[in-house]
Amino acid sequence: MPYRRGSKWVAQVRKDGLRREKVFFMKKEAQDWEAEMRRQPVKDWNGKTATVCIGDWAQLYLDYAKTKFSVKTYKEKRSMFERFQKEIDPTLPVDDLKPAAVLAYVMKQKEVRSGYAANKDRKNLVAGWHWGMKYMDPPLPGLNPCLVERMPEVRKPRYVPPEEDFWKVYELVEGQDQVMLLTFLHLAARRGEVFRIQWADVDFGNNRVRLWTRKRQDGTYEYDWLPMTTELRKSLLWWWDNRPIKDTPYVFVCLDKLPCCEEYFGQPFTNRQHFMRRLCEDAEVPVFGFHAIRHLTASTLFKLGYEIGVIQTVLRHKSPNTTERYLRSIGLERVREALEGLSRDREAKLIQFPPGQAKAVSGSEK
Repeated sequence: MPYRRGSKWVAQVRKDGLRREKVFFMKKEAQDWEAEMRRQPVKDWNGKTATVCIGDWAQLYLDYAKTKFSVKTYKEKRSMFERFQKEIDPTLPVDDLKPAAVLAYVMKQKEVRSGYAANKDRKNLVAGWHWGMKYMDPPLPGLNPCLVERMPEVRKPRYVPPEEDFWKVYELVEGQDQVMLLTFLHLAARRGEVFRIQWADVDFGNNRVRLWTRKRQDGTYEYDWLPMTTELRKSLLWWWDNRPIKDTPYVFVCLDKLPCCEEYFGQPFTNRQHFMRRLCEDAEVPVFGFHAIRHLTASTLFKLGYEIGVIQTVLRHKSPNTTERYLRSIGLERVREALEGLSRDREAKLIQFPPGQAKAVSGSEK
């Protein structure tokens, strides 16, 4: 007999040691399906009774995402499905998922979280459904019901700390921590990229550092070599000679001997959750994190007059359009510069650099 699960009815049939289930909206539909299945020979059950529900799809896609994407991306997708299945019954057959239900979910996320968060959930739903259409057996039906309208977003420029704030924080630390902060600044690196640096990635002979990233469309690990500045080279050489743990391949490892860190001693960092907050509070500057130092590097290069192509290389973006969007996200843009070119006295306009910086820039381009 069918049994109730939430607002749905689950039909079930057992025969010759096999069991099949299917979810329906109406009890009568569930009863009719049970009667039909009992009339069929068991040999005809295979391939005719499999019902893929929302929960099945979510689990299969998350299993794939766990092996394909970074831990951060996987957790983002897992959290999205947890929210989604609170609004959409996970036992709902995928055939019954309608755009209206997806839109209602996205709209709710916009209200309780933000338009940006809602659109990120929408993006993950669309990607998950496209994956199911391509790889699940049976495949998810098209058209993709998750392709609903995007929500309006209100994006504020990302915070870029002033240079003096960075150096105030820098002066509060010593040893490994100073080397790490300088690495963030001189390589415009992401947090995970710095934490993953091994000594094999530091090429002192050619004055370059290799950064590994998974920030690509297919999640593949790739690397880029970046020049090692004179200051960074000096700092890393000092750390190579003075590091207390010689048998680790990683450049930066946990050296805290507090009880809470005992099991991580000598292991590479994964987050350093409160490190920057404590430093900023001690330096009495607005709190910023590791990624804000990447913003600072890009902002400084932009203000020094370097072209988009140079900044793109430093940030390691595949497309200059990505670099343009990135600069806009931290409150920088070239539209003003273009419009200034319409002025009658444009030939008299020169880019002004702080004292000493103009010489450094011109010398670097020789």
